[in-house]
Amino acid sequence: MLPCLRVLLSVAALTATASVHAAKPVASVRVAFDRDGITAQRVEGLADSAAKRRISIDDPVRIASISKLVTTIGTMRLVEQGKLDLDADVSDLLGWRLRHPAYPDRPITLRLLLSHRASLTDAAGYYAVPLDGQLKEILDDPRAWDGEHVPGSYFRYANLNFPLVAAAMEKATGQRFDRLMDALVLRPLGIAGCFNWELCDQATAARAVVLYDATGRPVRDDHRGRKPVCSVNPTSSGDCDLSHWRAGTNGALFSPQGGLRISANGLARIGRLLLGDGSVDGVRLLQPDSVQALLRPLWTYAPGNGMTFEEDDSGQSRRGFICRYGLAVQTLATPRDDCRDDPFGDGVARVGHAGAAYGLLSGLWIDRASGTGVAYFVTGMPDAAVGEHSAFTAIEEAMARGE
Repeated sequence: MLPCLRVLLSVAALTATASVHAAKPVASVRVAFDRDGITAQRVEGLADSAAKRRISIDDPVRIASISKLVTTIGTMRLVEQGKLDLDADVSDLLGWRLRHPAYPDRPITLRLLLSHRASLTDAAGYYAVPLDGQLKEILDDPRAWDGEHVPGSYFRYANLNFPLVAAAMEKATGQRFDRLMDALVLRPLGIAGCFNWELCDQATAARAVVLYDATGRPVRDDHRGRKPVCSVNPTSSGDCDLSHWRAGTNGALFSPQGGLRISANGLARIGRLLLGDGSVDGVRLLQPDSVQALLRPLWTYAPGNGMTFEEDDSGQSRRGFICRYGLAVQTLATPRDDCRDDPFGDGVARVGHAGAAYGLLSGLWIDRASGTGVAYFVTGMPDAAVGEHSAFTAIEEAMARGE
């Protein structure tokens, strides 16, 4: 039997020109869930302040780095189908040699890319590749590589890993990344979402959550109720004809690292999938062994073996933020002196992922032992205050605990 649904609705009255302050988000959404469904929800504020449109748990938002976790679920489905191998040299799929220039004999694998141990950095860029461009050009830049560490020996969170994962997925299947993710994950789970808007229908796009900077200026998805004219980076000449797409050439095109548009309700379904060992509401997406492979930490912080913060996240991540990491999955509450990765403050080793971009902060966390989880996001918080007891921000601590 489904548990009683406790709904806490509190919609703030914001004006069309409301400014954004560090102490108060433009919008905040939090849903708690268990294996059977949503058990509580709380929403405040506006999805679009200019239109005075109230936020709901069904409104799609650019969820930032939680996209990596969802991308990896799609990757694991292709592994189960025998189309990808986590430990094979990814160069064989890409069609060009992906190697650290200082360690040319060390193969780069999907397992290393998904766990941020491929010795890549974001210093040469990762998302601004035009529609007719090639991701390979970024990898030819020496700044794309961590010159001090052998691939596999050091954790360094880098968004660039995931365009490479998307490129491998495309080459393995001949299909465009956003279409793959729709077929592999979103549609089977009944989630009305998409990567970079192209496959979302008009009704879903009309509910888009606008993202704001510290002055209240829209910075993402201010489409005034319509789909964007161009959902990707246009070509170098400015056109947006997707017939330019070629499998595996530009894995950054649909933002696998952060460009998923999904609602809090949709996030809860992802969380329930992980709670259910790969099955939710009678739909089996992954085998239990694949879920275990996702969640099992491949890196645990020790002095000298990795960085415990993200370098490219608008300053929201601080030392001790990431201390255990699997295949695009964080494990919280690491019992190490230099780790401050417990926004809940209760010492429970929850698993999931955080996100931060364009004033949004987000989290999806599950406690497999208790069979419960929480998904949340806030908008308009690029200058969020530091947390009281963790390396997360104060608003993330409050959202995690339901305060």
